[in-house]
Amino acid sequence: MTTINLNFPRPSNVFNKQIFDNLFDYSHFTEVWYGGASSGKSHGVVQKVVLKALKRWKYPRKVLWLRKVDRTIYDSIFTDVIDCLSTWQILPLCKINKSNRTIHLPNGAIFLFKGMDDPEKIKSIKGLSDVVMEEASEFTANDYTQLTLRLREPKHKQRQIFCMFNPVSKLNWTYQTWFDPNAEYDKKRVVIHQSTYKDNKFLDAENIKTIEDLKRTNPAYYKIYTLGEFATLDKLVFPYFETRRLNPRDPKLLALNDYFGLDYGFVNDPSAFMHIKLDMKNKKLYVMDEFVKKGLLNNQLAQVIKDMGYRKEIITADSAEKKSIEEMRRAGIYRIRPALKGPDSIIQGLQFLQQFDWIVDDRCVKTIEELQNYTYLKDKKTGEYINKPIDAYNHCIDAIRYAVEEENGHSSTKAKIIKSFI
Repeated sequence: MTTINLNFPRPSNVFNKQIFDNLFDYSHFTEVWYGGASSGKSHGVVQKVVLKALKRWKYPRKVLWLRKVDRTIYDSIFTDVIDCLSTWQILPLCKINKSNRTIHLPNGAIFLFKGMDDPEKIKSIKGLSDVVMEEASEFTANDYTQLTLRLREPKHKQRQIFCMFNPVSKLNWTYQTWFDPNAEYDKKRVVIHQSTYKDNKFLDAENIKTIEDLKRTNPAYYKIYTLGEFATLDKLVFPYFETRRLNPRDPKLLALNDYFGLDYGFVNDPSAFMHIKLDMKNKKLYVMDEFVKKGLLNNQLAQVIKDMGYRKEIITADSAEKKSIEEMRRAGIYRIRPALKGPDSIIQGLQFLQQFDWIVDDRCVKTIEELQNYTYLKDKKTGEYINKPIDAYNHCIDAIRYAVEEENGHSSTKAKIIKSFI
């Protein structure tokens, strides 16, 4: 076992004050770190947990780092931990296995990176000392409970579970567990830290301006991503939906038609690719699969669709992005076609979707987040709701609207696909 000596001559150049003040406090079983965008909470928790694992313990730490969806691990928390180890010049001393996403630290500590797609696989992991839930709001209350039960190895002292997230809807389990006025939890075992961008001294002026501009450009996002507060529940566009694990090999689902939709994004908004099924007879809509991410170029997005196994499917995409559609075709997504938007197409499309009972696979966490936050606008003068939704929490929903155009009577006859590409 190797002893690691870290020397931070000026900790103020390494840590935000909030994380530094709590860096060596392991007295609470659950640490809740929530707040606005770019507040430094996730980065700070990574620093704290890495530093905790590097300390000299009688038994080396075994830390489980989690996202709800397995395929999002590599580009998120795994990369964040690697960056921390690299910045602290420890990475060359570590043994990294990218295929099974494990990191062995030089002092014997082990980092495991998993998705909570299959909770049964998590149950097989023994001897954990700590658990980190990135984007904890994407998990469920039962996921959290199961993970707390995994932290029972008596040889590890000061076992902890860390939950980091942006506050979203008050329907979310995180609000109901720790923030609802009627919530009951042991305050001796749970500590809650809230932060905003103002707590992150490492932000540059451009990032600060982008976050503050939300007050003007998107009030719905401003409260959550700038102020770090939970959203007030207004009139939801889709107030009722069911979540459960869907089996794509279920004969009843296999008998239904598949539909695919794509909403483009890049810097401020994510691209959203959706796979759904419609049961027209029984008026049920099944959300089978999603991919939602910012910052992807069209060739990267095309590769994602190929990797998901959908390259041969007919995909209806945002028609405002004609250049993007052509780039997707050149990248091998030949059967992509533009949505045929018309007057009031958003309202008409939503009214069509509202006819269905929604059943959402529990791994489609971004769709669930949108359904819990997508609301109608309220007239400022009258205080009454108007038949127009907010322009937020709608990327997955927009992609679903595009996907079902040919069924809702809005699309012209099966929007044309360039046959030369098929």
